[in-house]
Amino acid sequence: MDITLVDTIREIPAAEWDALGGPSQPRPRDPFTTHRFLLALEQSGSVGPGTGWEAKHLLIRQDGRLLAAMPLYAKSHSQGEYIFDHAFADAWHRAGGRYYPKLQSAVPFTPATGPRLLGPEELQPILLRALAEVTRSNDLSSAHVTFCTAEEAALGVEEGFLHRVTQQFHWQDDGYGDFDGFLGALSSRKRKTIRRERAQAQGFGGTIHALTGADLQPDHWDAFWHFYQDTGSRKWGSPYLTRAFFDLVHDSMAEDILLVLAEREGRWVAGALNFIGADTLFGRYWGCVEDHPCLHFELCYYQAIDWALANGLSRVEAGAQGEHKLARGYLPAEVHSLHFFPDTRFQSAVEDYLRAETAAVGDEMRYLEAYAPFRRGALEQGRPAGAQEEESE
Repeated sequence: MDITLVDTIREIPAAEWDALGGPSQPRPRDPFTTHRFLLALEQSGSVGPGTGWEAKHLLIRQDGRLLAAMPLYAKSHSQGEYIFDHAFADAWHRAGGRYYPKLQSAVPFTPATGPRLLGPEELQPILLRALAEVTRSNDLSSAHVTFCTAEEAALGVEEGFLHRVTQQFHWQDDGYGDFDGFLGALSSRKRKTIRRERAQAQGFGGTIHALTGADLQPDHWDAFWHFYQDTGSRKWGSPYLTRAFFDLVHDSMAEDILLVLAEREGRWVAGALNFIGADTLFGRYWGCVEDHPCLHFELCYYQAIDWALANGLSRVEAGAQGEHKLARGYLPAEVHSLHFFPDTRFQSAVEDYLRAETAAVGDEMRYLEAYAPFRRGALEQGRPAGAQEEESE
């Protein structure tokens, strides 16, 4: 077997790369690790020279045939990752070291759990060992595998990587059937709140459109680009994705996209972009040019649940952060990453830090679950005094 790094995914035939991710019909399990998504990032200039994300995809081949792969980037900063290591970088610099460049196995700008070790299980340990060896042999500070699956995290621990646990908020179908079925599982107060929010949002004076596939048109992307620019400039200073990225994914991934847009008086005023996996709807970006009460909740959370239920998807991942999602039925969920430092002293220090952080994350998740909006008895146990919801109408 030959283990190599390549500077662009263009060097890898799309069919070979995508075959490593398993069945892709009717949709791939993870739209973000598809060849077409990663290629759009490169072709659009969203990653590449000058961005701090330089492709170094790790491949295992035998007799010219691709057997396994890992999406991999050399990073010159810690932006666009969502599992942040600024504390590690600061400690490394204070000790007199050079933290960047580092290696990052991830999908750029995408805080969504998905496979990072692409290929058969028996080759996945080899990918991790190769990543560790590349880090050592190039005298790099560290390697990171972020938003990996729980199974990959367990394998990484066996291979000497450190396991980090953080949390997001995900919605899970529990056999609800439709949105009213979902509401029926909530406590009375939360049920009434969501109905009130949806009525407020849908009374904004316009129409909400859920668009995918052939329904997506260039003017939709023109509008969404303005939404994305506005949100990005307010949240993180400079949006990561270029305008060309949206045109490229329109051309290659229209069937993998759900774009929810609000139209008022012939003008697009707000929108939320989602990507569609085999069983999960991934919420990614939101923006608006007019403020309307609760429209954000409607387009990002309630429309996503509606669409998932109507189209047989069992899960909605609504992106990073946001405790406000809890009241809308999105529960705390563990997120996994792996970290490797060739310097054993620093590896030991980070291990101590992660041990304490993991305990704190677990405490926070249990606390948040106590305020979950559902009527299920298991979620009521341990609820703080005064937090019990009234169940009767």
